[in-house]
Amino acid sequence: MSQKIRVAVVYGGRSGEHEISLRSAASVIRNLDRTRFEIVPVAIDKQGQWHLVDPGFAEKEAQGASLSIPAAALPVVLPPDPSRGKGKAVFVSLKDGSVAATADVVFPVMHGPLCEDGTIQGILELAEVAYVGCGVAASSVGMDKDMAKRLARDAGIPIVPFVMVRAGRWREQKDLIRARVKKELGFPCFVKPVNMGSSVGVHKVKDEAAFDAAMNDAFRYDTKVLVEKAISAREIEVSVLESRTHGAPARASVAGEIIPSHEFYSYEAKYLDDDGAALLIPARLSSEELARVQKLAVDVFEALEGEGLSRVDFFLDKISGQFYFNEVNTIPGFTSISMYPKMWEASGLGYAALLSELVDLALERQRRKGALLREFAAAKL
Repeated sequence: MSQKIRVAVVYGGRSGEHEISLRSAASVIRNLDRTRFEIVPVAIDKQGQWHLVDPGFAEKEAQGASLSIPAAALPVVLPPDPSRGKGKAVFVSLKDGSVAATADVVFPVMHGPLCEDGTIQGILELAEVAYVGCGVAASSVGMDKDMAKRLARDAGIPIVPFVMVRAGRWREQKDLIRARVKKELGFPCFVKPVNMGSSVGVHKVKDEAAFDAAMNDAFRYDTKVLVEKAISAREIEVSVLESRTHGAPARASVAGEIIPSHEFYSYEAKYLDDDGAALLIPARLSSEELARVQKLAVDVFEALEGEGLSRVDFFLDKISGQFYFNEVNTIPGFTSISMYPKMWEASGLGYAALLSELVDLALERQRRKGALLREFAAAKL
Protein backbone atom coordinates (compact mmCIF):
# COMPACT_ATOMS: atom_id res chain seq x y z
CA MET A 1 0.00 0.00 0.00
CA SER A 2 1.42 3.39 -1.02
CA GLN A 3 2.21 5.95 1.66
CA LYS A 4 -0.42 8.61 2.24
CA ILE A 5 0.19 12.16 1.06
CA ARG A 6 0.64 14.51 4.01
CA VAL A 7 -1.46 17.66 3.51
CA ALA A 8 -0.81 20.68 5.72
CA VAL A 9 -4.13 22.51 6.00
CA VAL A 10 -3.13 26.06 6.95
CA TYR A 11 -5.89 28.28 8.34
CA GLY A 12 -6.57 31.38 10.43
CA GLY A 13 -4.35 34.32 9.52
CA ARG A 14 -4.19 38.00 10.36
CA SER A 15 -6.92 39.30 8.07
CA GLY A 16 -10.41 40.45 8.95
CA GLU A 17 -11.64 37.16 7.50
CA HIS A 18 -9.92 35.05 10.18
CA GLU A 19 -13.16 33.54 11.49
CA ILE A 20 -14.36 32.64 8.00
CA SER A 21 -11.09 30.78 7.45
CA LEU A 22 -11.71 28.69 10.57
CA ARG A 23 -15.07 27.64 9.15
CA SER A 24 -13.68 26.90 5.69
CA ALA A 25 -10.84 24.82 7.14
CA ALA A 26 -13.26 22.74 9.20
CA SER A 27 -15.04 21.71 6.00
CA VAL A 28 -11.79 20.97 4.17
CA ILE A 29 -10.44 18.82 7.01
CA ARG A 30 -13.77 17.04 7.32
CA ASN A 31 -13.93 16.20 3.60
CA LEU A 32 -10.36 15.36 2.59
CA ASP A 33 -10.13 11.70 1.53
CA ARG A 34 -8.52 9.80 4.43
CA THR A 35 -7.71 6.85 2.19
CA ARG A 36 -5.23 9.08 0.32
CA PHE A 37 -4.32 11.90 2.68
CA GLU A 38 -2.98 12.44 6.18
CA ILE A 39 -3.88 15.81 7.68
CA VAL A 40 -1.33 18.16 9.27
CA PRO A 41 -3.36 21.03 10.78
CA VAL A 42 -1.45 24.32 10.98
CA ALA A 43 -3.15 27.40 12.46
CA ILE A 44 -1.99 31.02 12.21
CA ASP A 45 -3.28 33.23 15.01
CA LYS A 46 -4.29 36.88 14.70
CA GLN A 47 -0.79 37.98 15.70
CA GLY A 48 0.77 35.96 12.86
CA GLN A 49 2.26 33.13 14.93
CA TRP A 50 2.11 29.69 13.32
CA HIS A 51 0.92 26.75 15.46
CA LEU A 52 0.96 23.00 14.85
CA VAL A 53 -2.40 21.67 16.04
CA ASP A 54 -2.86 18.14 17.30
CA PRO A 55 -4.44 16.21 14.37
CA GLY A 56 -6.83 14.32 16.64
CA PHE A 57 -8.08 17.55 18.18
CA ALA A 58 -8.56 19.18 14.75
CA GLU A 59 -10.30 16.10 13.34
CA LYS A 60 -12.76 16.04 16.23
CA GLU A 61 -13.37 19.79 16.13
CA ALA A 62 -13.86 19.73 12.34
CA GLN A 63 -17.04 17.72 12.81
CA GLY A 64 -18.60 21.01 13.92
CA ALA A 65 -18.99 24.24 11.98
CA SER A 66 -15.65 25.85 12.88
CA LEU A 67 -12.16 25.36 14.29
CA SER A 68 -10.22 27.10 17.04
CA ILE A 69 -6.56 27.57 17.88
CA PRO A 70 -6.06 25.70 21.16
CA ALA A 71 -3.70 27.09 23.78
CA ALA A 72 -1.80 23.78 23.72
CA ALA A 73 -0.94 24.10 20.03
CA LEU A 74 2.82 23.97 19.42
CA PRO A 75 4.31 27.25 18.12
CA VAL A 76 6.35 26.58 14.98
CA VAL A 77 8.32 28.64 12.48
CA LEU A 78 7.20 28.88 8.87
CA PRO A 79 9.07 26.69 6.34
CA PRO A 80 11.38 28.93 4.25
CA ASP A 81 14.40 26.61 3.82
CA PRO A 82 14.26 24.49 0.64
CA SER A 83 17.58 22.76 1.39
CA ARG A 84 16.17 21.39 4.64
CA GLY A 85 12.76 20.49 3.28
CA LYS A 86 13.79 18.81 -0.01
CA GLY A 87 10.35 19.47 -1.46
CA LYS A 88 8.46 19.09 1.81
CA ALA A 89 7.08 21.71 4.14
CA VAL A 90 9.07 21.45 7.37
CA PHE A 91 7.56 22.90 10.52
CA VAL A 92 10.20 23.52 13.20
CA SER A 93 9.37 23.84 16.89
CA LEU A 94 10.09 27.22 18.45
CA LYS A 95 10.80 25.45 21.72
CA ASP A 96 13.86 23.43 20.79
CA GLY A 97 14.40 23.76 17.05
CA SER A 98 13.42 20.16 16.33
CA VAL A 99 11.33 19.16 13.33
CA ALA A 100 7.75 19.06 14.59
CA ALA A 101 6.05 17.91 11.39
CA THR A 102 6.50 17.68 7.63
CA ALA A 103 4.01 17.81 4.78
CA ASP A 104 4.11 16.99 1.06
CA VAL A 105 1.73 19.76 0.06
CA VAL A 106 0.18 22.82 1.70
CA PHE A 107 -3.51 23.59 1.37
CA PRO A 108 -3.92 27.26 2.39
CA VAL A 109 -7.50 27.85 3.51
CA MET A 110 -7.25 31.54 4.34
CA HIS A 111 -9.06 34.55 2.99
CA GLY A 112 -8.13 38.20 2.70
CA PRO A 113 -4.86 40.15 3.09
CA LEU A 114 -1.68 38.56 4.44
CA CYS A 115 -2.71 35.16 3.10
CA GLU A 116 -4.86 35.11 -0.06
CA ASP A 117 -2.96 38.03 -1.57
CA GLY A 118 0.24 36.19 -2.55
CA THR A 119 2.09 36.57 0.75
CA ILE A 120 1.69 32.97 1.92
CA GLN A 121 2.21 31.80 -1.65
CA GLY A 122 5.53 33.67 -1.75
CA ILE A 123 6.73 31.93 1.41
CA LEU A 124 5.85 28.55 -0.05
CA GLU A 125 7.57 29.42 -3.34
CA LEU A 126 10.76 30.23 -1.41
CA ALA A 127 10.49 26.88 0.36
CA GLU A 128 9.88 25.13 -2.99
CA VAL A 129 6.84 23.42 -1.51
CA ALA A 130 3.75 22.31 -3.45
CA TYR A 131 0.63 24.27 -2.54
CA VAL A 132 -2.98 24.39 -3.64
CA GLY A 133 -4.30 27.32 -5.63
CA CYS A 134 -3.04 30.30 -7.57
CA GLY A 135 0.57 31.44 -7.57
CA VAL A 136 1.98 34.71 -6.28
CA ALA A 137 1.07 36.91 -9.25
CA ALA A 138 -2.54 35.75 -9.68
CA SER A 139 -3.13 35.76 -5.92
CA SER A 140 -1.82 39.30 -5.56
CA VAL A 141 -3.66 40.68 -8.57
CA GLY A 142 -6.83 38.79 -7.72
CA MET A 143 -6.95 40.34 -4.26
CA ASP A 144 -6.41 43.83 -5.68
CA LYS A 145 -9.81 44.69 -7.20
CA ASP A 146 -8.34 47.69 -9.01
CA MET A 147 -5.59 45.69 -10.73
CA ALA A 148 -7.90 42.77 -11.48
CA LYS A 149 -10.46 45.02 -13.15
CA ARG A 150 -7.81 46.77 -15.21
CA LEU A 151 -6.36 43.48 -16.45
CA ALA A 152 -9.84 42.17 -17.24
CA ARG A 153 -10.66 45.38 -19.11
CA ASP A 154 -7.45 45.09 -21.14
CA ALA A 155 -8.47 41.52 -22.03
CA GLY A 156 -11.77 42.81 -23.43
CA ILE A 157 -13.91 41.70 -20.49
CA PRO A 158 -16.66 44.21 -19.57
CA ILE A 159 -16.43 45.94 -16.18
CA VAL A 160 -18.63 48.45 -14.36
CA PRO A 161 -17.20 52.03 -14.35
CA PHE A 162 -15.15 52.79 -11.22
CA VAL A 163 -12.83 55.30 -9.59
CA MET A 164 -9.87 54.18 -7.48
CA VAL A 165 -8.85 56.43 -4.57
CA ARG A 166 -5.66 56.28 -2.50
CA ALA A 167 -5.66 57.21 1.18
CA GLY A 168 -3.24 60.12 0.77
CA ARG A 169 -5.31 61.72 -1.96
CA TRP A 170 -8.50 61.24 0.03
CA ARG A 171 -6.99 63.14 2.96
CA GLU A 172 -5.91 66.03 0.74
CA GLN A 173 -8.57 66.14 -1.99
CA LYS A 174 -11.92 65.07 -0.50
CA ASP A 175 -13.92 67.75 -2.32
CA LEU A 176 -12.35 66.98 -5.71
CA ILE A 177 -12.84 63.23 -5.32
CA ARG A 178 -16.43 63.62 -4.16
CA ALA A 179 -17.15 65.86 -7.17
CA ARG A 180 -15.50 63.40 -9.56
CA VAL A 181 -17.53 60.47 -8.20
CA LYS A 182 -20.73 62.50 -8.45
CA LYS A 183 -19.98 63.45 -12.06
CA GLU A 184 -18.59 60.14 -13.38
CA LEU A 185 -20.52 57.55 -11.37
CA GLY A 186 -23.38 59.28 -9.60
CA PHE A 187 -25.30 57.99 -6.61
CA PRO A 188 -26.00 55.36 -5.51
CA CYS A 189 -22.52 53.89 -5.73
CA PHE A 190 -20.51 51.20 -3.92
CA VAL A 191 -17.46 51.92 -1.79
CA LYS A 192 -15.10 48.96 -1.34
CA PRO A 193 -11.65 48.44 0.21
CA VAL A 194 -9.55 47.25 -2.72
CA ASN A 195 -7.81 44.37 -0.94
CA MET A 196 -10.53 42.89 1.27
CA GLY A 197 -12.99 40.07 0.72
CA SER A 198 -16.25 38.80 2.22
CA SER A 199 -17.71 42.31 1.75
CA VAL A 200 -15.73 43.61 4.74
CA GLY A 201 -15.86 47.42 4.76
CA VAL A 202 -18.20 47.58 1.75
CA HIS A 203 -20.96 50.21 1.70
CA LYS A 204 -23.76 51.06 -0.68
CA VAL A 205 -23.82 54.88 -0.65
CA LYS A 206 -27.21 56.25 -1.63
CA ASP A 207 -26.41 59.96 -1.61
CA GLU A 208 -23.56 62.42 -1.36
CA ALA A 209 -24.18 63.06 2.36
CA ALA A 210 -23.22 59.47 3.25
CA PHE A 211 -20.15 59.31 1.03
CA ASP A 212 -17.45 60.59 3.41
CA ALA A 213 -18.42 58.25 6.25
CA ALA A 214 -18.34 55.24 3.91
CA MET A 215 -14.94 56.23 2.54
CA ASN A 216 -13.49 56.76 6.00
CA ASP A 217 -14.70 53.35 7.12
CA ALA A 218 -13.34 51.63 4.00
CA PHE A 219 -9.93 53.24 4.60
CA ARG A 220 -9.82 51.51 7.99
CA TYR A 221 -9.16 48.28 6.05
CA ASP A 222 -6.97 49.38 3.14
CA THR A 223 -4.93 52.22 1.68
CA LYS A 224 -6.83 51.95 -1.62
CA VAL A 225 -10.60 52.20 -2.01
CA LEU A 226 -12.69 51.41 -5.08
CA VAL A 227 -15.77 53.51 -5.80
CA GLU A 228 -17.99 51.72 -8.28
CA LYS A 229 -21.15 52.71 -10.15
CA ALA A 230 -24.23 50.93 -8.79
CA ILE A 231 -26.27 49.14 -11.43
CA SER A 232 -29.50 47.14 -11.23
CA ALA A 233 -28.03 43.68 -11.57
CA ARG A 234 -28.18 40.04 -10.58
CA GLU A 235 -25.12 38.53 -8.88
CA ILE A 236 -23.83 35.52 -10.82
CA GLU A 237 -20.85 33.35 -9.84
CA VAL A 238 -18.87 30.64 -11.62
CA SER A 239 -16.33 28.20 -10.16
CA VAL A 240 -13.20 27.72 -12.28
CA LEU A 241 -10.83 24.76 -11.98
CA GLU A 242 -7.52 24.31 -13.76
CA SER A 243 -7.50 21.67 -16.48
CA ARG A 244 -6.11 18.21 -15.73
CA THR A 245 -4.10 18.62 -18.94
CA HIS A 246 -1.46 21.30 -18.53
CA GLY A 247 -2.01 24.11 -21.03
CA ALA A 248 -5.58 23.19 -21.87
CA PRO A 249 -8.38 25.68 -21.09
CA ALA A 250 -9.62 25.73 -17.51
CA ARG A 251 -12.99 24.20 -16.62
CA ALA A 252 -16.06 26.20 -15.60
CA SER A 253 -18.87 24.93 -13.40
CA VAL A 254 -22.56 25.64 -13.74
CA ALA A 255 -23.34 29.17 -12.60
CA GLY A 256 -24.84 30.09 -9.26
CA GLU A 257 -26.80 33.15 -8.24
CA ILE A 258 -26.81 35.14 -5.01
CA ILE A 259 -30.20 36.65 -4.17
CA PRO A 260 -29.59 38.81 -1.06
CA SER A 261 -32.42 39.75 1.25
CA HIS A 262 -30.30 42.70 2.42
CA GLU A 263 -29.64 45.74 0.23
CA PHE A 264 -26.60 43.91 -1.16
CA TYR A 265 -24.58 40.79 -0.33
CA SER A 266 -22.92 42.25 2.76
CA TYR A 267 -20.76 40.55 5.39
CA GLU A 268 -23.83 40.30 7.62
CA ALA A 269 -25.86 38.70 4.84
CA LYS A 270 -23.08 36.21 4.12
CA TYR A 271 -22.18 35.06 7.61
CA LEU A 272 -24.38 36.48 10.38
CA ASP A 273 -27.94 36.37 9.08
CA ASP A 274 -29.27 32.85 8.44
CA ASP A 275 -31.73 34.35 5.97
CA GLY A 276 -29.32 36.90 4.52
CA ALA A 277 -29.44 35.51 1.00
CA ALA A 278 -30.80 32.73 -1.15
CA LEU A 279 -28.16 30.73 -3.00
CA LEU A 280 -29.56 29.47 -6.28
CA ILE A 281 -27.66 26.65 -8.01
CA PRO A 282 -27.92 26.46 -10.93
CA ALA A 283 -28.70 30.09 -11.68
CA ARG A 284 -31.75 30.78 -13.81
CA LEU A 285 -29.91 31.52 -17.05
CA SER A 286 -30.60 30.61 -20.64
CA SER A 287 -28.18 28.17 -22.28
CA GLU A 288 -26.73 31.11 -24.22
CA GLU A 289 -26.24 33.18 -21.05
CA LEU A 290 -24.63 30.25 -19.25
CA ALA A 291 -22.19 29.59 -22.08
CA ARG A 292 -21.34 33.29 -22.21
CA VAL A 293 -20.63 33.67 -18.50
CA GLN A 294 -18.66 30.40 -18.37
CA LYS A 295 -16.41 31.65 -21.17
CA LEU A 296 -15.98 35.00 -19.44
CA ALA A 297 -15.04 33.23 -16.19
CA VAL A 298 -12.35 31.19 -17.95
CA ASP A 299 -11.17 34.33 -19.77
CA VAL A 300 -10.75 36.14 -16.43
CA PHE A 301 -8.92 33.16 -14.92
CA GLU A 302 -6.48 33.07 -17.82
CA ALA A 303 -6.06 36.87 -18.03
CA LEU A 304 -4.97 36.86 -14.39
CA GLU A 305 -2.68 33.81 -14.89
CA GLY A 306 -4.85 31.70 -12.59
CA GLU A 307 -3.81 28.26 -11.40
CA GLY A 308 -5.61 25.64 -9.38
CA LEU A 309 -8.92 27.33 -8.63
CA SER A 310 -10.83 30.58 -8.50
CA ARG A 311 -14.40 31.72 -8.11
CA VAL A 312 -15.24 34.47 -10.59
CA ASP A 313 -18.13 36.81 -9.75
CA PHE A 314 -20.18 38.82 -12.23
CA PHE A 315 -23.02 41.31 -12.38
CA LEU A 316 -25.76 40.57 -14.91
CA ASP A 317 -27.38 43.87 -15.84
CA LYS A 318 -31.15 43.45 -15.55
CA ILE A 319 -31.76 46.01 -18.31
CA SER A 320 -29.10 45.36 -20.95
CA GLY A 321 -28.40 41.67 -20.27
CA GLN A 322 -24.67 42.45 -20.20
CA PHE A 323 -22.34 40.51 -17.90
CA TYR A 324 -19.80 42.62 -16.02
CA PHE A 325 -16.79 41.18 -14.20
CA ASN A 326 -16.99 42.01 -10.49
CA GLU A 327 -14.15 40.21 -8.73
CA VAL A 328 -12.17 37.00 -8.50
CA ASN A 329 -11.58 34.96 -5.34
CA THR A 330 -8.41 32.88 -5.60
CA ILE A 331 -9.12 31.14 -2.28
CA PRO A 332 -12.92 31.13 -2.25
CA GLY A 333 -14.91 30.10 0.77
CA PHE A 334 -14.97 26.37 1.50
CA THR A 335 -17.61 26.31 4.24
CA SER A 336 -20.50 23.86 4.07
CA ILE A 337 -22.62 26.53 2.35
CA SER A 338 -19.94 28.11 0.15
CA MET A 339 -20.70 28.56 -3.51
CA TYR A 340 -17.41 27.26 -4.95
CA PRO A 341 -17.75 23.60 -3.86
CA LYS A 342 -21.54 23.65 -4.20
CA MET A 343 -21.35 24.77 -7.84
CA TRP A 344 -18.91 21.98 -8.63
CA GLU A 345 -21.12 19.50 -6.82
CA ALA A 346 -24.00 20.62 -9.06
CA SER A 347 -21.66 20.11 -12.04
CA GLY A 348 -20.96 16.50 -11.06
CA LEU A 349 -17.75 16.89 -9.06
CA GLY A 350 -18.30 16.15 -5.37
CA TYR A 351 -16.59 17.95 -2.49
CA ALA A 352 -14.10 15.17 -1.60
CA ALA A 353 -13.21 14.56 -5.26
CA LEU A 354 -12.74 18.31 -5.78
CA LEU A 355 -10.31 18.54 -2.85
CA SER A 356 -8.37 15.52 -4.14
CA GLU A 357 -8.11 17.09 -7.57
CA LEU A 358 -6.83 20.37 -6.13
CA VAL A 359 -4.09 18.52 -4.22
CA ASP A 360 -3.15 16.54 -7.34
CA LEU A 361 -2.95 19.73 -9.41
CA ALA A 362 -0.67 21.31 -6.79
CA LEU A 363 1.71 18.34 -6.74
CA GLU A 364 1.83 18.19 -10.53
CA ARG A 365 2.57 21.92 -10.79
CA GLN A 366 5.44 21.56 -8.33
CA ARG A 367 6.85 18.68 -10.38
CA ARG A 368 6.85 20.92 -13.45
CA LYS A 369 8.57 23.70 -11.55
CA GLY A 370 11.16 21.29 -10.18
CA ALA A 371 12.20 20.39 -13.71
CA LEU A 372 13.04 24.01 -14.58
CA LEU A 373 16.62 25.27 -14.57
CA ARG A 374 17.42 27.59 -11.65
CA GLU A 375 20.69 28.82 -13.16
CA PHE A 376 21.67 29.99 -16.62
CA ALA A 377 23.20 27.22 -18.71
CA ALA A 378 25.37 28.65 -21.49
CA ALA A 379 24.90 26.98 -24.85
CA LYS A 380 27.88 25.02 -26.06
CA LEU A 381 29.37 26.44 -29.24
